[in-house]
Parts: sequence; structure tokens; C-alpha cells
Amino acid sequence: MSDIAVQTTDREAVLAILTGIYDAWAANDAAAFIADYAPDSTSVLPGEFRSGRDEVRAHMAAGFAGPLAGSKVLSNPEQVRFPLPDTAIVISRDAILMAGESEPPQDRWVRSTWTMIRRDGRWLLTAFHTCPA
Repeated sequence: MSDIAVQTTDREAVLAILTGIYDAWAANDAAAFIADYAPDSTSVLPGEFRSGRDEVRAHMAAGFAGPLAGSKVLSNPEQVRFPLPDTAIVISRDAILMAGESEPPQDRWVRSTWTMIRRDGRWLLTAFHTCPA
């Protein structure tokens, strides 16, 4: 397989993780949300830090049971790169669309950085960071 074919396959696999995460979000399913998180993953949001997928799952479960119920995310991956063969970085522009909304307010758009690694042939999210766009 050529380098271009490998990179295309890896790019599709990495972007499929984001799709799975946001499909799980729309379903308000915290267990499915963290299905592709590495056990030792980290998540950094403004004013918040979560260490390990279990903390992320608990945080998302609370959100889905409360203010995030019925919400979904609009996501636009803007850049995917592979600085090392088993490492991927995705930069995206995203916004939470709350239940009943057709458009998120401008101040809800964020820039996100997703760092993924390949372990035992499987891509996993190892670090997530978001900040206001």
C-alpha cells in the first residue's frame, strides 16, 4: 500500500472517531461517547480538566442528564495531520446546538484540538482541548 493510501485510510479512521463521538453526543450516550478514548486520555475545556476516560464519561453523563439533554454538536474538521506515523492531530471548529435551536450563537463556537494515537492497530483519542473561537 502506498504512503498516500495509508494516510488516506488513517485520515478516514481518525475522522470516524470524531463522527462517533458526536453521534454518541446526539444520542446522549456517555458510554459510547468515550468508546474511542484512551484510558489515560485528558480533556481540557475552559476552566475544566478531566483526566482519564472515566472522568470524561462521568462528566458527559451528568451533562446529558442535565443541560446538554437533547443537544448536538456542529463540527467542521479543518485540518488533519500526522506528525508521526502513529500520531494524528485534528483541528476543528465546533459549536453546541442546544435542544430546540436551529443555529448556535456566535459566542458558542470553539476551536478544538484532538490528539490521537494508534495503539495495537487502533486509533484512540488521547488528548482533547477546546477554547473559544
